[in-house]
Order: sequence, then structure tokens, then C-alpha cells
Amino acid sequence: MTSISRRKARIVKGGVVLSYIGFLLTGPASNWLIQNVGTYCVPNGPCLIPVLPGISAPSGVLMVGLALVLRDLVHRDLGAYWALSAILLGSLISAIFSPQALLIASTTAFLLSELSDFAVFAPLRRRGFVVAALVSSTVGLIVDSLVFLWLAFGSLDYLAGQVLGKLYMVLVTILIIVIWERRRGIWAKRPTPL
Repeated sequence: MTSISRRKARIVKGGVVLSYIGFLLTGPASNWLIQNVGTYCVPNGPCLIPVLPGISAPSGVLMVGLALVLRDLVHRDLGAYWALSAILLGSLISAIFSPQALLIASTTAFLLSELSDFAVFAPLRRRGFVVAALVSSTVGLIVDSLVFLWLAFGSLDYLAGQVLGKLYMVLVTILIIVIWERRRGIWAKRPTPL
């Protein structure tokens, strides 16, 4: 193995480790954002960010969109076992670090959305990462939005904003991954574990 090949292998392994750890940290980050960061914080409710003129969403949507794509990376690079373990561990971390008011909503939404994403990504991944990640993340973000809003606030008032905010983050994350992997020459010939 040449030094260039070893360097590329280290970059790939480093990216895999970072995607796994990053995925695990998105739950606590989302819960922190929803309570602390936004252009307006609703009393006894979420902090909101604008996603379109006149449409706002709880700020945690940014981390949820990121989580969905990072989970797909873990699935692509490490396989189904590691993806499922990340979902279960991520749900536990979300439960541990969720504020009491969001505990059930956050943990349930995280678990159900990530399992939905997993179920859609698995059969589509042979069509390519971008297609599989985009479709599975879209399903996951809709599930997450519906479950979280209903359980946390008993309302679907912010549904459009939730879906748009998460979709923006999914698109940005996929674009960054594609650019990063293509620039490093690791996009095309990556093995795909089951």
C-alpha cells in the first residue's frame, strides 16, 4: 500500500469515526438549541428560527437534519449493525440529556425517525448514497417532525417549518459530503458493508 493509499484510508476511517460520534451528539445538541438558540423563544416553548418568510421552526431542526444524514453515513460505511447500535445509543443519549419537558417527545421522535430512515435507506443504498440518503432522510424528517411536535407541544403548528428546516440541513449536509469525498478521491470506490 502506498503512502497516498494509506493516507486516504486514514481519512476515510477518520470520517467514519467522526460521523458516528457526530451522530451521537446531535440529540443533545438539538435539545440544547431548541431551548437556547433562536430569533424568538416562545415562553414555555421552543426557540424558533425562520426557514422561509413567515415560516418558523424550532431551532433543533438543524441538528435533526444533520443526524439523519450522519446515520446514513454510518450505515453506508460500517453496516447495518453499527447503524442500529448508533440509533439505540443515540436514543439513550437523547433520553439522558433531554430536558424533562422534552424527554418523551425527543427520545421517541429520535428513535422512530432514525428507524424509519434506516428502513428506507437499507434497500435504497445500492442505488447510490445521494439517492438513498435523500429519500430516507426525507421520510425520517417527516416522522421526526410529526412525532416530536405532537408529543412535545400537542400541536402540529410548526410542521411546515420543521420539515423545511430539516430538509435544508439534509441537502446542505449531503452536498458537503459529496464535495468532500470527491475532492479526496474517495467517492466512487468505497466498499459498502451490509
